[in-house]
Amino acid sequence: MIPFARILFALVLAFGLSLPGAARAEDISSADREAIRSMIESQIEAFRRDDAGAAYGYAAPAIQGMYPSIDQFMAMVRNQYPPVYRPRSVTFGEFIEAPGGFLQKVFLTGPDGENWVAVYSLERQPDGSWRIGGCFLMKDTAPVI
Repeated sequence: MIPFARILFALVLAFGLSLPGAARAEDISSADREAIRSMIESQIEAFRRDDAGAAYGYAAPAIQGMYPSIDQFMAMVRNQYPPVYRPRSVTFGEFIEAPGGFLQKVFLTGPDGENWVAVYSLERQPDGSWRIGGCFLMKDTAPVI
């Protein structure tokens, strides 16, 4: 991930986690956790199918505001997040209750065979649904066993 994208993610994450409506630990259920996992899986599958409209629909309003057209959003994902756009494999890691919000760790093998960790920030919408508020991508340096 380029440095600008890291800064952008940090700002989006900080903004999203500080919203007054952000979910608290006691507000999340196992059904919410399953909905979040399903949403992330569905967005990844939409990327794999090049279903831009579906993939864009999982992005939180702040992300859609930064990328007001579906084409801009997809270009950003293709260029900055190839492991998310075309993963060879996807494995869900821990769900993290962070101050003011939630994070989902996802382990990816990118199209080039390199391993990555994606940390998704999640936002509960006024209607109770969940959207992806950001994704921080970093090289997975853990030893392979």
